[in-house]
Amino acid sequence: MADIVVLGSLNMDLVVRAKHIPRPGETVRGEGFSTIPGGKGANQAAAAARLGAKVEMIGRVGGDSFGPLLLDNLRAQGVGVAHVRADSEAPSGIAMIILDAEGENAIVVAPGANGRVSLEDVRAASELIREARYLIMQFEIPLEVVWGAIELARQLGTRVILNPAPAYPAEPELLRGAHYLVANESEAQILTGVEVTDLATARKAGDALLAMGLSCVILTLGADGALLLTPEQVVHVPARKVKVVDTTAAGDAFIGGLAVALLRGFSLVEAVRYATCAGTLATTVLGAQTSLPTAAQVQAFYEGGPA
Repeated sequence: MADIVVLGSLNMDLVVRAKHIPRPGETVRGEGFSTIPGGKGANQAAAAARLGAKVEMIGRVGGDSFGPLLLDNLRAQGVGVAHVRADSEAPSGIAMIILDAEGENAIVVAPGANGRVSLEDVRAASELIREARYLIMQFEIPLEVVWGAIELARQLGTRVILNPAPAYPAEPELLRGAHYLVANESEAQILTGVEVTDLATARKAGDALLAMGLSCVILTLGADGALLLTPEQVVHVPARKVKVVDTTAAGDAFIGGLAVALLRGFSLVEAVRYATCAGTLATTVLGAQTSLPTAAQVQAFYEGGPA
């Protein structure tokens, strides 16, 4: 039985470093290239598994050479893949990632088989979802599948953590189905129309999401940590300063940390603090799943130890 089920994407990340992210029409020299398993869904599943949770993944890979590599990698991370389908009609999803000298990134995603995840895939895993404590989803699979999975989770009594990434203008009815909505600055702006540039504007965007009927909104703010909003409280959780190497998958590490902390019975504020520690540590290592911290690392950092 899984504690956490993740419904979402599996990608192979094609990562290149450069001194800066090229402007339109500009060619820059790359300084290294690597292929690293990623995809928001797979990253979040791996993040939670590394932190000690029992995790199962629902999704699709393609019929190409990347598919078996992505499945083998998740197994190695301790994630169950019995409900990840190999789709011979599509390539595996890929993400092309450019990293600059400051660790910031620009990403282009080609969904491939992720775009073919279906409601039938979800229904086939209904017993798995019923037994889980949390269902985690993102927007790298078709929105109608996310919507259907939220409704199924409601019927089964499973709590939903929704990461609307990449963000699209979404119906409030869809967002309201999530018990916890976790979004970064740009995602919050797309969902609310409020440009998030500091804590004050983050509060305004969070209030707009609460006004849509959500019960818990968590906005991740990069180096500024996270802002937790519920109808009863608004709490800023700062992030500790570290040397940033690569921000890829930091948000996914945050999601995994949040789910695991909630499983462990942390209060909501402390769960966000633990998640912030997980996300911060992920920025200190290159890559997506290669950057995800262990339970011991996050616990030590949460307790005040060095990164």
